Amino acid sequence: MAFDIDMIRAHYSRYADKVNAAKKELGHPLTLAEKILYAHLHEDSPLQKYGRGKDYVFFSPDRVAMQDATAQMALLQFMMAGRDKVAVPSTVHCDHLIQAKVNSEIDLKVAEDINSEVYAFLQSVSNKYGIGFWKPGSGIIHQVVLENYAFPGGMMIGTDSHTVNAGGLGMVAIGVGGADAVDVMAGMPWELKMPKLIGVKLKGKMSGWTAPKDVILKVAGILTVKGGTGAIVEYFGEGAESISCTGKGTICNMGAEIGATTSTFGYDDSMERYLRATGREEVADMANQVREHLTGDPEVYANPEKYFDEVIEIDLAELQPHLNGPFTPDLATPISEMKDVLKTVDWPSKIDVGLIGSCTNSSYEDLTRAASIAKQVKDKKLVMKAELDINPGSEQVRFTAERDGLLDLFTDIGANLFTNACGPCIGQWARAGAEKQEKNTIVHSFNRNFSKRADGNPNTHAFVGSPELVAAMAIAGDLNFNPMEDTLVNADGEEVKLDPPFGEELPAKGFDVEDPGYNAPAEDGSGVEVVVDPTSDRLQLLTPFVPLTQEGMTGMRLLIKTKGKCTTDHISMAGPWLKYRGHLENISNNCFIGAINNFNDEANKVLNFETGEYMAVPDSARAYKNAGIGTVVFGEENYGEGSSREHAAMEPRFLGVKAVIVKSFARIHETNLKKQGMLGFTFVDPADYDKIRQDDVIDITGFDDMAPGKNLTVVLHHADSTEDSFEVAHTYNQAQIDWVRAGSALNKIREDISA
Repeated sequence: MAFDIDMIRAHYSRYADKVNAAKKELGHPLTLAEKILYAHLHEDSPLQKYGRGKDYVFFSPDRVAMQDATAQMALLQFMMAGRDKVAVPSTVHCDHLIQAKVNSEIDLKVAEDINSEVYAFLQSVSNKYGIGFWKPGSGIIHQVVLENYAFPGGMMIGTDSHTVNAGGLGMVAIGVGGADAVDVMAGMPWELKMPKLIGVKLKGKMSGWTAPKDVILKVAGILTVKGGTGAIVEYFGEGAESISCTGKGTICNMGAEIGATTSTFGYDDSMERYLRATGREEVADMANQVREHLTGDPEVYANPEKYFDEVIEIDLAELQPHLNGPFTPDLATPISEMKDVLKTVDWPSKIDVGLIGSCTNSSYEDLTRAASIAKQVKDKKLVMKAELDINPGSEQVRFTAERDGLLDLFTDIGANLFTNACGPCIGQWARAGAEKQEKNTIVHSFNRNFSKRADGNPNTHAFVGSPELVAAMAIAGDLNFNPMEDTLVNADGEEVKLDPPFGEELPAKGFDVEDPGYNAPAEDGSGVEVVVDPTSDRLQLLTPFVPLTQEGMTGMRLLIKTKGKCTTDHISMAGPWLKYRGHLENISNNCFIGAINNFNDEANKVLNFETGEYMAVPDSARAYKNAGIGTVVFGEENYGEGSSREHAAMEPRFLGVKAVIVKSFARIHETNLKKQGMLGFTFVDPADYDKIRQDDVIDITGFDDMAPGKNLTVVLHHADSTEDSFEVAHTYNQAQIDWVRAGSALNKIREDISA
């Protein structure tokens, strides 16, 4: 079924003219990313050449997608915007709040019970404002979007960093905070700094144990977790065309792990096959009519160095399977080198659990390739050495896989099937024994492997690989195992070797599903009442933030000077805290509890100079706020890496933080700070980070005269009566400065709509 077909039809009817106009205006051949970006310019940004990495541009995305954890805050904000209905097609997907503990059936029932209030809220808001609602168990947002909503040449935003998954179907799909989603749902232009362009040329063709996952694991090793910041990664070449649509989705999905704005592939036969297989024949027919405009121009791909800011070349025929990790997704190790690496590090080589699924790798093709490995356990009389858990990506994938006998191949060897949901990938894993914090190793086909990410145990060493490699490693139970070369001893004492994986790009009998889990909104939602219990500990209506003032930025105190990696997981943990995503006051109790304090190398322990005591970070923030004292946070490189969760910006704002000053920001988090009316600065001289002392009284001067490109000054009044001062830079344009002066972007939207 093709959703929103009228919108897609209208898009394609204008698309070629817009691309040709952009090509004429820019005066050169265009990459695919440029075609899509310029075809989606908002009327507030006239057609002209915009500087990559320099100019802020207004766009008109085609649609918005939200997952249930982030949708709560996004919709609470949208309710304050003054609109009767969303301006563009929008959806909510219930995938984050389901904890993996026992099995799919039991876990889903438990989730429906304990989250009933939240699900009822999300469904009623969706019904009222014209938003499509995908109920719990329907699947992971990004797999569902790929199956139902993504279309070549389109632009979408989503309140999840892995929205970029839709690049596998030729979209420019970008992860954002909820406030950005509110902009678009309210009919306002959406702002983005014109991205730089990174081209990845794929040569050759994969074979054997190598999978699409290994492409992005290799790229992550090359670019690191911040190498793609501010850029769109565009894949091209004959190797790109040899990869399935869902394989392309896998590669784009993990582009979030290199900080990329998004990633995309040009429209090709694999995308057409996928569209037709998922009931969107009309979309495929329309795409075929403008096919030349749904990929980069031939001149671009023939001479990529002329048109991209950076070019990477990978020969798929030489690419090896990788395991990336632990603790960071860019620590890339080819499987053939793992034995040597293990001799130099203190990683547990014994594998306890293998996990297959997540939005990155839960397609039908992924399950068939992993099942081809699982089948060999019985065929070759092997014994599983590690636990194996499976999360199908959607009810459509699960139903089809069950029909075709794939799921039986997993359960026959003792694998556990969890719900069609995120589960362990986002910390929603009630793993037995994790509370003991024992040192252990897991392998998974997820996208992130930060400390505590999957099970809350800081000593769990998580390695990222393809589903088929995860299956093989779970069989062997040892990181030293290289399935391309090594043998295993079976129950008869024989040495046997695993055959390379094989799979089906699409189900031979087609996809099937009895209940996909979709609920359409009411045609007229004016009579729908949205009720939020004022005594609820899960949901809380929002109060507008008060604008910052120059007076409020004097006499401030340090809340925390974070040390090393400070991701959104460190700032606002997921896992059990997901239950409070709709209650700003309650979830603020997790603010910075995972961040490491530079002054004592401990988490959630900072010295408060009002009380003279060491306190948990949220408690210290509340003590300063109650005393009328503003606070500042300092950090290092790529601050705010990871999820798109705007709670990592809203919580500090709620607790009285006025400014965050770091060596560099991850894109989404910097935008989220701006949206919430906060100040996000970077050190002009990164060495100034070392000047901050925990006893400082802090002033920020120049706020009243804040203007684009104009630095402000930080003055540190040390306890020994000495002072340090230094300049800090910012990337705020005038519209973003107006957000700050209004208190938040939402405050400004409400002012504009009511004007």
